[in-house]
Amino acid sequence: MRFALAGNQNCGKTTLFNALTGSNQHVGNFPGVTVEQKVGDIKGQKNCTVVDLPGIYSLRPYTQEEIVTRDYIINEKPDGIINIVDATNIERNLYLTLQLLELRVPMVLALNMMDEVRANGGTIDVKMMSDALGIPVIPVSAAKGEGISDLIDKAVETARNKTKPVVTDFCSDDSAVHRCIHAVVHLIMDHANRAGIPPRFCASKLIEGDKNIEDQLELNQNELELLEHCIVEMEDESKLDRNAALADMRYDFIEKVVAISVVKCHESREHKRSVKIDRILTGKYTALPVFFGIMFLVFFLTFNVIGSTLSDWLSLGIDKLTDLADKGLTAYGINPVVHSLIIDGVFAGVGSVLSFLPIIVTLFFFLSILEDTGYMARVAFVMDKLLRKIGLSGRSFVPMLIGFGCSVPAIMATRTLVSDRDRKMTILLTPYMSCSAKIPIYAVFCAAFFKKYQALVMIGLYITGIVLGIIVALILKNTAFRGKPVPFVMELPNYRLPSAKSVGLLLWDKAKDFIQRAFTVIFFATIIIWFLETFDAKLNVVKDSSDSLLALIGQAISPIFKPLGFADWRVTTSLISGFTAKEAVVSTMAVLMNTSTANLGTALSGAFSTLSALSFLVFTLLYTPCVAAVATIKRELDSRIQTVGVVIMQCMVAWLCGCAVYQIGALL
Repeated sequence: MRFALAGNQNCGKTTLFNALTGSNQHVGNFPGVTVEQKVGDIKGQKNCTVVDLPGIYSLRPYTQEEIVTRDYIINEKPDGIINIVDATNIERNLYLTLQLLELRVPMVLALNMMDEVRANGGTIDVKMMSDALGIPVIPVSAAKGEGISDLIDKAVETARNKTKPVVTDFCSDDSAVHRCIHAVVHLIMDHANRAGIPPRFCASKLIEGDKNIEDQLELNQNELELLEHCIVEMEDESKLDRNAALADMRYDFIEKVVAISVVKCHESREHKRSVKIDRILTGKYTALPVFFGIMFLVFFLTFNVIGSTLSDWLSLGIDKLTDLADKGLTAYGINPVVHSLIIDGVFAGVGSVLSFLPIIVTLFFFLSILEDTGYMARVAFVMDKLLRKIGLSGRSFVPMLIGFGCSVPAIMATRTLVSDRDRKMTILLTPYMSCSAKIPIYAVFCAAFFKKYQALVMIGLYITGIVLGIIVALILKNTAFRGKPVPFVMELPNYRLPSAKSVGLLLWDKAKDFIQRAFTVIFFATIIIWFLETFDAKLNVVKDSSDSLLALIGQAISPIFKPLGFADWRVTTSLISGFTAKEAVVSTMAVLMNTSTANLGTALSGAFSTLSALSFLVFTLLYTPCVAAVATIKRELDSRIQTVGVVIMQCMVAWLCGCAVYQIGALL
């Protein structure tokens, strides 16, 4: 059996998903779109899976998340729905519940955060609410694991018995909305049954003006005119427009349910505490200094203290393992070419990238804590005013922030943006945010050329990417993307202590993803680089790598980079390998310079000056993202020409900025 997990944002959905599945989860994609979904096996139940749908507030097709959730339930037809509701904010959460009830799918309501309700003097009559809604209601605390087994048992029982919701009519019998809905239901009944969509749900969507449902039902012109007549009559009688009339009807019903089943809690300690903290973290004069201070601390601890120390230890371990393998292969008397492939190719390439795993995990550790505490939502709120000056809303900040981790999910995250203008503009700007795959490049060069100022140079690179993104945004705002961003509304959750399990699962996902890339994309890229460096055009083993196939390629393009201060063919070749994955730049250099990660900095000093190293860093910061990110841009923009334009534009911007750094620096 398959269950769909649906609920509002910030209601604890991810925490409940983790509680339901433990670590038995995998990631896939929704059919036809690139919105990530998580699928997990439910603990203690055979052949039972749960799909974590995107967090939404309604089933109206405003955002891609809402379309994905609705289409999944209608088209994939799960056996049941687990609707998670924030019990501390029940009126708003139940609005989605009423729309899910209209889908006529076996459903269970999970009242989350009941521990907070009790702690703040509130109570909920679960049986009374269950009778009023016509579905089972189970109180849970996902963070503490309370009620999870009861929820699983009830969800499985409801789905197995195919028990559909009892209540789907939320309007009073004498209202204009009631007459309109029931008239539309009778009008489209045969069409809805033929399409396999519940008539009541279709009626609500048609009244709201949902073109997708209208197309699916294939109504003729006479039926469309009669439909519009019913809606206009409802509007005239109720004195409300169609959307307001339906919303009013749903909230009237919700108020009745809440009145008979809920004793509201007083203002929680968490909310009082959050208000006090927000006076500083979102204050007019303190918000930005605090944000930059927090990010400086995160980068300092990552690159100068914790992450760098752990990375050095791992690098020493890899070097010892490489030395041991080298001695073992030599003692065995293995073929010299195979020996070179294993030591100079695989160990030098993959090993050099793996040594940066602690830095990436440390960075994500701090970012996940900031997200789980609720601070990241405040950052988007604070940034809204600044982003509006460059033509975007605060909601665009979230994908761009994700871009500091990886451009692929960041570009995919733009689907949460309502405006097509904002979405496309954010996609074009996201690659300017420095992704974590570039961290190995920064770390090697900073350690070799800017040892005393590593954190400062790192922060400078990140700020440079942001500043360039702002400049490009201002240009786009006044040329290709004229117009105003959509209004920004975001709920600010209470500050909470981060869940150790949630943070741990995120770190495991990021570490696993990095290791998989190291042993797949980077592994094969390393072997290809080793092959091109080892053989000449006649496939003879070369004694000097400058006679190799790779040298021919590198020497052909190296004049392009002479104005940037680096024309060494080994350097330009490593940039080409960066198209597969940015981490491969370091592994390629290690292979070409025939050295280990620990000694790569020393080897680089022969190919770079301090100024040309800074120019190289600026170029790698800004030049085109990896193949996976380019493919994602193409899929999201749905235009090959625009995608090629993005790649060319980024390479040109990177070259110009790198050239400016080197030439101006040389003059100074």
